[in-house]
Amino acid sequence: MTARLHRLPNGLAIIVDPMPGAQSAAVGLYAAVGSRSEPEGKGGLAHMVEHMVFKGAGARDARAIAEAIEDVGGSLNAWTSRDQTAFHARTLPDDVPLAVELIADLVRAPRFDPDELEREKGVILSELGECRDVPEDLAGDLLFEAAFAGQPLGRPVIGTEASIRGFERDDLAGWNTQQLVAPRLLLVATGVVDEGRLLRLADARFGDMPCAVTPPAKPAEFTGGERIDRRSFEQAHWSFAMAAPPAADPATPATSLFAQAVGGGMSSRLFQQLREERGLCYSVYSWMQGFADTGVFAVSAATDRADAPAALGLARSIVADAAETLSEAELARARAQLEAQLRMSLEGVQGRADHHARAYELFGRIVPLEEALAELRAVDLAAVRAAGERLLAGPVALASVGGGALALAA
Repeated sequence: MTARLHRLPNGLAIIVDPMPGAQSAAVGLYAAVGSRSEPEGKGGLAHMVEHMVFKGAGARDARAIAEAIEDVGGSLNAWTSRDQTAFHARTLPDDVPLAVELIADLVRAPRFDPDELEREKGVILSELGECRDVPEDLAGDLLFEAAFAGQPLGRPVIGTEASIRGFERDDLAGWNTQQLVAPRLLLVATGVVDEGRLLRLADARFGDMPCAVTPPAKPAEFTGGERIDRRSFEQAHWSFAMAAPPAADPATPATSLFAQAVGGGMSSRLFQQLREERGLCYSVYSWMQGFADTGVFAVSAATDRADAPAALGLARSIVADAAETLSEAELARARAQLEAQLRMSLEGVQGRADHHARAYELFGRIVPLEEALAELRAVDLAAVRAAGERLLAGPVALASVGGGALALAA
């Protein structure tokens, strides 16, 4: 990779990564803050801010923002997660200055009009209702609630009906001023980008931001527990999770390989035994998500309600058995899959921008592809089995939607 890291005097970081052969550019402003930093009773505030900045910023109202980017054939969007907020644009090379201008307006000059806020509350309440009607999404939120009981990391990103209805303009403005500060921001540009021009644009649009400092999110503790929604659905959707190492922990590559080998593809143990051999489900997979201070390894599936207890019990036994009997062939396959996924994700301008942002937030620097691949290749079978054993030694969280009396004891 050809990426280079720069910093403005106020602490805002910039990564520029020209990509030979690309035809477009991706520009993103990433903030290392999300829903886990919200005050008690203000769940969903970060997500609400992300929505509301598009309702008017700088000299443009919502329609003008949309027309400005689409008049040049580009796109402009955003997302909020538990520990990250991102505002990103895709454009042709000549329109990179417009992308930077629009993103700067969204973050630095949002209007937060009270009338627009009341309308947007209705939109997000509809989004919340939609999430509750999707068992897989609901099970995901319940899993985090069980895994990090009573903690901000366990709250749903979208918030609750009560918190959404209670937001005022001052809440949004305060969050924007206190959390989206220069030292927490990273501007990434990939694809057809000129480094010198991008640095000048960044300085012009962000260079005068104050160098404010905000406290980091409180450390999270994986507690484990159960969250059961007994509503009746066609299928039982369930997930169980165990505490995994933080994203930058030296044990993370081994844990990632364990997760991939156990349930990362159609050749994995979970897929072969639960679906192919027993016919207990259509969908089953394992996954891992790392944060700065903790991590989650999980298995998720959708099964017939009557088969849910047997499927859950079998999945747990498969994970336990893999920690003892995972083979060299399975490790080699998992390593090949993760290497391929990483390489493929870096082929697109947006994927590369997202990769740089996540690596910077976790490691504070650019992580070259060769370094990431070397870490995967250095992991041996003993380390992967040990990673599985560490997962099994800790607490377990379970979330179930439509599974009736499904429980960890099953």
